[in-house]
Amino acid sequence: MHKLGSKVLVFSHNRCNPFNLRSFIHCIHTAVAASYQSIYHSNQLLNGLSKSGRVDDARKLFDKMPQKDEYSWNTMISGYVNVGRLVEARELFDGFSCRSSITWSSLISGHCKFGCKAEVFDLFRSMRLEGHKPSQFTLGSVLRVCSSLGLIQTGEMIHGYVVKNGFESNVFVVTGLVDMYAKCKCILEAEFLFKGLAFDRKNHVLWTAMVTGYAQNGDGRKAVEFFCYMHTQGVECNQYTFPTILTACSSVSALCFGEQVHVCIIRSGFGCNVYVQSALVDMYAKCGDLNSARTVLETMEDDDIVSWNSLIVGCVRHGFEHEALLLFKNMHGRNMKIDDYTFPSILNCCVVGSIDPRSVHDLIIKTGFENYKLVSNALVDMYAKTRDMICAYTVFENMFEKDVISWTSLVTGYAQNGSHEESLKIFCDMRLAGVNPDQFIVASILSACAELTLLEFGKQVHSDFIKSGLWSSRSVDNSLVAMYAKCGCLDDADTIFVSMEVKDVITWTALIVGYAQNGKGRDSLRFYDAMVSSDTKPDFITFIGLLFACSHAGLVDEGRRYFQQMNKVYGIKPGPEHYACMIDLFGRSGKLDEAKELLDQMDVKPDATVWKSLLAACRVHGDLELGERAATNLFELEANNAMPYVMLSNMYSAAHKWDDAAKIRKLMKSKGIVKEPGCSWLEINSRVHNFISDDRGHPRETEIYSKIDEIMVRIKEAGYVPDMNFSLHDMDKEGKEVGLAYHSEKLAVAFGLLAAPPSAPIRIFKNLRVCGDCHSAMKYISRVFARHIILRDSNCFHHFREGECSCGDYW
Repeated sequence: MHKLGSKVLVFSHNRCNPFNLRSFIHCIHTAVAASYQSIYHSNQLLNGLSKSGRVDDARKLFDKMPQKDEYSWNTMISGYVNVGRLVEARELFDGFSCRSSITWSSLISGHCKFGCKAEVFDLFRSMRLEGHKPSQFTLGSVLRVCSSLGLIQTGEMIHGYVVKNGFESNVFVVTGLVDMYAKCKCILEAEFLFKGLAFDRKNHVLWTAMVTGYAQNGDGRKAVEFFCYMHTQGVECNQYTFPTILTACSSVSALCFGEQVHVCIIRSGFGCNVYVQSALVDMYAKCGDLNSARTVLETMEDDDIVSWNSLIVGCVRHGFEHEALLLFKNMHGRNMKIDDYTFPSILNCCVVGSIDPRSVHDLIIKTGFENYKLVSNALVDMYAKTRDMICAYTVFENMFEKDVISWTSLVTGYAQNGSHEESLKIFCDMRLAGVNPDQFIVASILSACAELTLLEFGKQVHSDFIKSGLWSSRSVDNSLVAMYAKCGCLDDADTIFVSMEVKDVITWTALIVGYAQNGKGRDSLRFYDAMVSSDTKPDFITFIGLLFACSHAGLVDEGRRYFQQMNKVYGIKPGPEHYACMIDLFGRSGKLDEAKELLDQMDVKPDATVWKSLLAACRVHGDLELGERAATNLFELEANNAMPYVMLSNMYSAAHKWDDAAKIRKLMKSKGIVKEPGCSWLEINSRVHNFISDDRGHPRETEIYSKIDEIMVRIKEAGYVPDMNFSLHDMDKEGKEVGLAYHSEKLAVAFGLLAAPPSAPIRIFKNLRVCGDCHSAMKYISRVFARHIILRDSNCFHHFREGECSCGDYW
């Protein structure tokens, strides 16, 4: 520049020489052109290297370039962005002082593409602070992040910026807004924006965004309707539209419409597109047309693992486990790369016994999928469903990363296998681990609470679920109805029931059974009539609850009618459980002849439940001969069950056949059979207090026994007379009275009167049936002490109020 400046000075002093001036100007033009041509060629070469992925070579050229313009910097930054080297792109970006909107957009798009969502918003914010106006592509990138993360509030802020800065008529930006609102479950807002651009017949992305939005919002039928509208408007579909509408067809089982879409696919020339073909296989498989799914799969030029997985899942879902296994073996024979979506479907075949679980587990270990979370979760679920909780827990413990699905599989497994206490412990461990429960595990835990009648724990789970903000599901609501009903809180069960928009047979059955267990059989029948009126078809379990309600309310005629309706009206063949309820109904009503007649007419072999019902009826009505028959059958069916021995012994004792009672107890002892001790418990201030008969181990023993003495005096003054038939030991009258007074449920109610708040009901739970004497005493205690006593024995609830029981003494 110094030499050039001196030449200018020389020429300025020689104005009289025009020839030299023209030469100088020509020299300047030549130098500038040469410099421009050099940058142009360098930029072209730089662009070629970047687009071909040779980023390191491009960087070497970039560093050697004597002169760089904005294009040079943007090209190099884009090169790094395109291959995902965002750190180097950012370093180069920070070293460029003349950044433009194009530079910012390139970096923002790159972070969006490679999932660096937080950085996208930081860059967008910094870009605006520097005074650069985002382009349509920048706004599109930011909106895509909002869509993928469901950030509706941020998306709405971007929408406001769009309107303020004149982008509301930009097709590219508005299409991004439509997609964002649709994926954020704001389909009405998406519809509003769509209508403003509906004239754009060539914008496939816009129309596809709406179809996808309906499908992802669970409105498959609306997606189908919109696709038809799209077709009538002459909008051409592409390889993105067809898979979306096929997914919508799957969600609503619209097989016929899916077949019509298949015809459109062939006519449109997308029949060989692997993504479209994969969606077709999935649609046919989910709709149950496995032959068509296999046909499409066989026409595919390449083995697509997604399509094979879809067909395997379809086979398993529709009960064709053998075909699923053959497909799996075929995949293995073709040396296809099995992925972590294949094994969960095959593990489902193990649940129905089509294949040995250990062999599949061994293959998972050999192929290296043992540590894949999806596969490990499926293993836990499979072992739990096959009742191998030891293996389920072992797989769970060895998992590197556990999510809510992992915990749910284990908790549900323990609950479904009857280990309800263990399921609650695992649930508490999950909460301590910081994992938030979802609807599935909440439903399972509430069911466990119902089985254990843990009202306070169930209330805490319910409260936490409400606070979580999760949408309630039908399974959660059904579990809540069952939990509150089985814990004796019918008002709360009713509240949940009324709040449910959609009720299924499980909902109605839970309420029918709940009212029956709480001594309100006629209300159960009323709910059954309402269920039938709502066009809800009763199932096998519904009739068990209905017949249980009849048997516990003495509704013999109604029970006969419902028993006949099962097969004649609904085509449900009675099982042992239904026969047990009918025998119990006849037995409670003293109609033992009808019970014996029904027993002889059974279409199925009587199981232990049937004989237990008959034995209990014989116990009530003192039919010793028939009771001996029932007990003898139970000795064979359940050799280690103490119940028939104890029941028969009690019958002998009640008949004053002390020698026969002693023989039964001696036989029971010789076989090593131990009677489950009677136990009653109640919860006070979040602590469970247990009592057994003549219990002397409670810290407040002295107060409790003093209270028992007071109770006995006061209820005898009110008319209570001890029932000596329930004192089953050969002793004097005074000894029998003392023995009756110290039964576990009486000790529990005495403690409840001491410790429970005066206005609160006393809730007592017993592992066995409440004895007749305690039942009578509870009625007097509720009246004399003006307390609501809720006693849940092994069979049903007893609500004692003002000297009356909800069972009407028909228990």
